[in-house]
Amino acid sequence: MTDNADILTITHSASGASFAVHKFGATVISYKSKDGRENLFLSSSAKLDGSKAIRGGIPLVFPIFGPPTDAGSTMPQHGFARQNMWTVKDGSKHDSDEHAGISLSLNLADASAGRGDGNMWSVDNVKKDGTDCRLTLDIKVDGTSLTTILIVENTGSDAFNFNCLQHTYFAVDGSAAQDPTKCFVHGLGGYSCIDKIDSANDGKVASYDEDIDLTPGEVDRVYVHEEKHSALGVKIGVGEGKAIKMESMGEVDESPVPVSCVVWNPHIKKAKGMGDFTDEQYKDMICVEPGLLGHQPLLNPGKEARFTQIIFA
Repeated sequence: MTDNADILTITHSASGASFAVHKFGATVISYKSKDGRENLFLSSSAKLDGSKAIRGGIPLVFPIFGPPTDAGSTMPQHGFARQNMWTVKDGSKHDSDEHAGISLSLNLADASAGRGDGNMWSVDNVKKDGTDCRLTLDIKVDGTSLTTILIVENTGSDAFNFNCLQHTYFAVDGSAAQDPTKCFVHGLGGYSCIDKIDSANDGKVASYDEDIDLTPGEVDRVYVHEEKHSALGVKIGVGEGKAIKMESMGEVDESPVPVSCVVWNPHIKKAKGMGDFTDEQYKDMICVEPGLLGHQPLLNPGKEARFTQIIFA
């Protein structure tokens, strides 16, 4: 990783575990557990100069998931949260026996990129209808886990709907992402599949003993629980004999909301078309991404939503 004044590294002195966060997008780009293993994948071609969203780590998706659905909207895919420089909150950096961490924030008025035109978040519409928000990312690390909490505050006069997601890239040891015995996701039993690559899988419900893997090619699936589970818990195989546990939960105005899960890997064909991703790096990563995706929660003025991911490594 090259020297960059916008990258902050936080180490938990009591355990030696650490993370690094880039102010651009408040993107966590490294999480080293106390044994020194790097648990997050960062493309060797990732742009760290603020010219585009960072390819790897934990990019934040808000207020839309995927391309815009509003007719005429020019908001870029996945929204503006990952497209802007965030600010470190004064006094938030800490290191105690329990954990070390930091908080970053972004006010909508300071989001100069990625809002687009023709939607409720565009500059003209915000001035007209009173849409406003503040985003905060609280990050903390200890000897067993990394916790990232995205807080969305409605600071405007109108309610708004939103999606959000933590687009987590997990590093896979030994370039083994295509080996289903070494790289898999377990714990999506009862979740139904929306497959963006193979529509034949749409509606299939994963069994409780099933491992989701990355064969035979590009994988882009959204898993939604029919009973609207408000907590997600999965085990992710990331190489020979190595697995990571990830938990996620969400709430809007202190009420639990359903958490979905995306599993993604570009495979070779798509990898070759990505300028910030080398041809063979698809073998080194798996994206397992918790999100508030199955519906668009409504956040009323003066209220907040909290969306948490915990990685146990």
